[in-house]
Amino acid sequence: MSSVIKQTIKGHVYLYESISYRDEHGRPRSKRVLIGKADPVTGKPIYKAEYIDRMRAEGKPIEEESEVKKYSETDVKHSRVKELGASYLYRAIAERTGLLDVLQDTIPEYWEQVYTIACFLVSCNEPVMYCADWAEKTDGLPTASVSPSSISRLFKEITVSDRNRFFEGWGMMCQENEYLALDITSISTYSELIEEAEWGYNRDKEKLPQINLCLLLGEKTRLPVFQTVYSGSLKDVSTLKTTLETAAALSFSNLMAVMDKGFYSATNVNALMSAKTGLRFLLAASFSSSFTKTQVENARNCIDLAKNTITVGDDSVLGVVMQPQWGGSRKIYAHVFYNVVQAAISKQNLYAEVASLAEIAKSNPDNSDHKKAFKKYLSIDKPANGNCAIGIRQDVVETELAYSGWLVILSNHIKSAAEAIRIYRAKDVVEKGFYRLKNNLELGRLRVHSNEAMLNKVFVGFIALIIMSYIHNVMLDNGLYYKMTMKKLISVLEKIRVHYIRKDRIIVPLTKEQTEILNAFKLPLTL
Repeated sequence: MSSVIKQTIKGHVYLYESISYRDEHGRPRSKRVLIGKADPVTGKPIYKAEYIDRMRAEGKPIEEESEVKKYSETDVKHSRVKELGASYLYRAIAERTGLLDVLQDTIPEYWEQVYTIACFLVSCNEPVMYCADWAEKTDGLPTASVSPSSISRLFKEITVSDRNRFFEGWGMMCQENEYLALDITSISTYSELIEEAEWGYNRDKEKLPQINLCLLLGEKTRLPVFQTVYSGSLKDVSTLKTTLETAAALSFSNLMAVMDKGFYSATNVNALMSAKTGLRFLLAASFSSSFTKTQVENARNCIDLAKNTITVGDDSVLGVVMQPQWGGSRKIYAHVFYNVVQAAISKQNLYAEVASLAEIAKSNPDNSDHKKAFKKYLSIDKPANGNCAIGIRQDVVETELAYSGWLVILSNHIKSAAEAIRIYRAKDVVEKGFYRLKNNLELGRLRVHSNEAMLNKVFVGFIALIIMSYIHNVMLDNGLYYKMTMKKLISVLEKIRVHYIRKDRIIVPLTKEQTEILNAFKLPLTL
């Protein structure tokens, strides 16, 4: 009687035929004969040809014979194993969003390299010089070279016209009934050869020259739509007009720009209100403006009513809309909101801070670490003899809290306060997009040494950000962040491997976790 048993030796699983018999004394014995081994990728048996022939001649069934092929040791030795799962996901996203079509239509000469490098940036937080090593072990990518020298040439050859053609095509793909959130971030560089890199206000407090990257993201699709680069010394407000004019020149229509307080100024509002731009906008107003303060004062006595409650996700605010004059002749929608909880928290925190300062001042009124805060919030009377008299400047505290919990949003289009706050709250896709761009895509430092190379590296980073943003959205919508990070998700998918042996393509069986991920993205399990 015989059976097939497995034995692991130095990481390899070998298959033996164990034959039971009795010796000349009637004692049970067995002998083992090597008949094959298990495929290192699929785990399926690969039998020796002579064993298969013998079993068939004897009319005996062979385990999984229908799926067994005769592979010689030479076949196995020259077989190839590649990672497949992550690239399968990237390709599906690029096809589903239309990104692949736009790349092929607008930059046909470079799309393969741009797409491959973008996928590498999503998978690996490493310099692009290692892209070729990653591509070599990854299946499902275009065949164009991504060697370090090829990438260097690519970053020099892509032109402004190439990038603009892509942005126009991608914008037309994304823009239908879409709101755009707009913001600017700084990206630092060590190079002194990048023309756009200048010293300026650095949001990350880094002592390095920088560029300013302006990004537009769709608030419905939550995908990047457009980006442009500005000199590092420019302020946020000075770039708004140029950005909008550039977007208009690229045929972006039917859009709404959603902006935070950093873009608020009378000049910007005048430009947005002008008939020339014809742009719909939603802009948070700064409390450094008397116009903004006036809207709050007009709303104080009428906003605290149950009918003005607006629920936004798990939060609720009070909101009213008014139509004040702007510039003496034009009407504008001013949406005024009051968050009772936020106001109470701000009050509690400031009271606690001031009380703590008073206690510190009692024991050491000359404390140098708190000198400015003492001057602002406290009155300190230091007589020649005796204890110091410490008082809290309540008028200063009340002035600082006067607009806590308040928010004013201006618009030339949105009439509903509930709609205005919903759209504005969705603007966090911009901040999250910038975070991913700088921290997950190896773009926190621009390790390039020319202006054109910088612009094209940022451009490829934009393509990668589209793919990464899509992954983020699906993970968020399906609760995958409760189970894993994005990095872990990509790592799990990269363990899906394909084994090429002779002309056969064998996929490693999927694990439960891999199946769950592919199901969340609504992807076929037959890769």
